[in-house]
Amino acid sequence: MMMISQHRLPLLGLALFVSVPAAMLAQAPAPAQPPVPPAAQAPNQPNALPDPHADARSQAYFHAAMAGMYEDEAMNTGRPEYVQHAVEEYKAAINADPSSPQLYNGLADLYFRTGRAHDAETTARQVLKTDANNIDALKLLGRVYLRQLSEDQNAGSAAQAQPNSNVADQAIATYEKLVELQPRSVEQRMVLGQLYLMKHQQAKAEQQFQTARSIEPESEEVILNLARVYAENNDLAQTAKIIEAVPEADRTPRMEFTLGATYDQLKRPKDAIAAYKRANDMQPGDPQTLNALGQALLNDNQLEDALKQYKNLTDANPDDADSLVRIADIERRQGKYEDALAAARKAVSKEPDNLEAGYNEGLLLDVLGRYDESAAIFEKMLEQPTINLSHANGAYTDSEKNNRSIFLDRLASVYHEQGKVDQAAATYQKMIDLGGDNAIRGYQGQIDAYRESRVYDKAVDAARAAVTANPKNRDLKLALADVLVDASKGDEAITTAKSLLNNSPDDRGVWLEITQIDIRLKRWKDAEDAVDKADALATKKEERINVLFLKGELADRQKHMEQAEGFFKQVLDLDPNNALTLNYLGYMLADKGVRLPEAVKYIRKAVELDPTNGAFLDSLGWAYLKLGEYELSEEKLRQAVDRSQSDPTVHDHLGDLYEKTGRIRLAAAQWELSLAGYARSSAVDIEPGDVAKVQKKLDGAHVKLARQDNSSGTDKP
Repeated sequence: MMMISQHRLPLLGLALFVSVPAAMLAQAPAPAQPPVPPAAQAPNQPNALPDPHADARSQAYFHAAMAGMYEDEAMNTGRPEYVQHAVEEYKAAINADPSSPQLYNGLADLYFRTGRAHDAETTARQVLKTDANNIDALKLLGRVYLRQLSEDQNAGSAAQAQPNSNVADQAIATYEKLVELQPRSVEQRMVLGQLYLMKHQQAKAEQQFQTARSIEPESEEVILNLARVYAENNDLAQTAKIIEAVPEADRTPRMEFTLGATYDQLKRPKDAIAAYKRANDMQPGDPQTLNALGQALLNDNQLEDALKQYKNLTDANPDDADSLVRIADIERRQGKYEDALAAARKAVSKEPDNLEAGYNEGLLLDVLGRYDESAAIFEKMLEQPTINLSHANGAYTDSEKNNRSIFLDRLASVYHEQGKVDQAAATYQKMIDLGGDNAIRGYQGQIDAYRESRVYDKAVDAARAAVTANPKNRDLKLALADVLVDASKGDEAITTAKSLLNNSPDDRGVWLEITQIDIRLKRWKDAEDAVDKADALATKKEERINVLFLKGELADRQKHMEQAEGFFKQVLDLDPNNALTLNYLGYMLADKGVRLPEAVKYIRKAVELDPTNGAFLDSLGWAYLKLGEYELSEEKLRQAVDRSQSDPTVHDHLGDLYEKTGRIRLAAAQWELSLAGYARSSAVDIEPGDVAKVQKKLDGAHVKLARQDNSSGTDKP
């Protein structure tokens, strides 16, 4: 039996290709029929030329050579008829020598490369019927299955995108046989391992990759696929160890990049930075690496270095909208709001449909107090096709709903800051209409908007409606308990919260809520008991932070300043960027008039972390006022008033600033607003004497203004 060259049988992994031009595939003939014995062929068939000097083998050799010639012509000219001639020649060769597996494999390979996968599979199986260990036929059969799996995964619909279980099983059986026949083949083990991963058989995949690693210890593909096994099992520490075991000098850029990404997930930003830098040293200027490096620097709060990386990316590619968005984010965190806005707008100009760029533009306008412009941006974004849910069938993806919810939430917040509480509530209603978690956030937004605007009856109604619609949601029931306190229904609030206790770890959150209620009701002993019960259930860092913060607040409200400061500093030891604690500690110091530079430091950091928070801005303005920094104080207090128009404390502080700077009439106006705010506030939140103090200052201002008017006969500010 003669040997035919197998140069047309390349080994392929999971990435498959068709080498014959697409135009030829479009005109491919119908499925092949089994080869016909030579005697059955018509005597004048074009490709069955008689050779009086040849026996069966020489005829097979002749037809195989002709098949090769036609294949070459097909490749050179792109004419599909040459493909069909090659098929016919292979059939003639097989009819002459039906026992030759090489001829069958050649025909099967031709079928495969011209897109006739079914014919390729049928032909390869014919070989395996007589020779179950034919490696070439097994490889070709494996390639057929891999192509089918690839086509399934690349299909348009979600249903089609799931791998065909039957095909995957056939592929696994084929490659298991190949690995049995070629145990030292790293390529076959890699493919088999990836197939096992597709079937979620991690242990079998790990075994194949480990064996491949023992054969080729420094192979990039082996290392990365083995790391992938552990990553898919959420064993990120082991994922990192697999790559760390490779000496740095032997690592590739892809290894270092993967290691950096793993460190990112492990919250080890400094290690991630080092890995990305090594990847960049080996492959300088790679955009993906530079972007990851910039994000890692940002995660480590190395803002200037992160900014440098992203500016390098935009210098190399001025149309890189994503890097411009990162620049805007960094400059916002640095307090360079105008520069950040310019970067965000540049990103929008490059990609008008970029949701993150549009979001940042609206957010920065909000930070700058340009509320109308901010609202207009978010309203415009909500009309974008990717957010404006207008599907004819009413079926929206979770991603679409989430995107719309994010913009609705921000728009409602801007309306709230403008004092447009009804518009804010209506916008939150649109979130509720989206259903699911978006609805929960919408209900919570509605409740908070009414509460912070001191419209307590509507807040209670919104909370009751939320609980009725979601009777099993604990957070909404706790929100109802909160607003019941606002409505001076403290006992009902406690009862509502305690109804959620079930002797489980979830009780921790309930006891924290009860602690807050008792603090507001000034039931100090009950609050201490509740927070101790929450403390006993706190096992995670975040849970400890919540408990320590409430212990600090409880101590402060009882005038135990040193004890309160100790609790707050414990929080900051665990989380140096806890904005709520930074603000509370700074305000507590400023209000007592002690360690004012330290107080300013704490509050400034809180404002950097949350620049649109009216309470934080008020704290900073108050601290500046205590320091005698009147211009800075006025800037921050005016910003606070803009964002917290119904907060009596903010108006009181701004009134004090105006009095200190000799603007008595403006001071009186702010104190009047403060008294109006107190009149709308919940009684439980008003400290004894607060209203009287403001009233006394207002009365004094009226006396001074009367004297001024009498002495000058003209109005003064």
